[in-house]
Amino acid sequence: MAKIIDGKKIAQEIKDKLKNHDRKCGLAVILIGNDAASEMYVGNKIKACAEVGITSHVHRLQGNISQDEVTSLINTLNNDQDINGILVQLPIPNHLNEPEILQSIAPTKDVDGFGALSPHVPCTARAVLELIKSTGVSLAGKHAVIIGRSNIVGKPTAQLLLNQDCTVTIAHSKTRDLKSITRMADILISAVGRKNLVTADMVKPGAIVIDVGISRQHDHTPSIVGDVDFESVKQIASHITPVPGGVGPMTVAMLLSNVLAQETPRL
Repeated sequence: MAKIIDGKKIAQEIKDKLKNHDRKCGLAVILIGNDAASEMYVGNKIKACAEVGITSHVHRLQGNISQDEVTSLINTLNNDQDINGILVQLPIPNHLNEPEILQSIAPTKDVDGFGALSPHVPCTARAVLELIKSTGVSLAGKHAVIIGRSNIVGKPTAQLLLNQDCTVTIAHSKTRDLKSITRMADILISAVGRKNLVTADMVKPGAIVIDVGISRQHDHTPSIVGDVDFESVKQIASHITPVPGGVGPMTVAMLLSNVLAQETPRL
């Protein structure tokens, strides 16, 4: 039976440490449209900011806003000395150019770490690494398999694990015989957003399993689930993160850490 990696508890420990600062910090969050999930995520971030003494400013924009209006707001925030960090809550409406908007954020204020010149490591990738380290398992020489090749999670997580001397394989939608690859993993990370993508027969006995995926199911009661069939995989793995309560709270904690950081090492 796997040990549950309690991301909520670890995140709280990090936030408790972050409270001990004497900096005046401000985070600006840009929320475009009326996506219910995005509203929830932004609410969690604002609440967490209040916990550690970061002033938060939410800019709610209409879903039909123009590209120029968004970048104009970002430019204003770039020049606001009271704002240390800027993030655009994703996803954004399809008519907007997401890469262009994200790149318009001043690198030092890009606390999500999405821009090529940002000094910050992407929050979810940092969260994944911290959760793996919390198990106490030595990472050097371990084979890590990541399902998902996004610039937000898959690729930066791979780089962080390479820096820890892991051997890293990235699998994706075009990967053939996914099961044969995931069963080689000492560390298995799934970041796709597909319910029950990872089943027990895909997991090497004793593996560490990190579930980054989020999707919603609407049975009798709407709920959030991950990529991993938790009940079956926990019988096989040595450690496993739940959804919710795993990567999510840690990602928020890493965001707060990026906002408060004077300097953050790049990948």
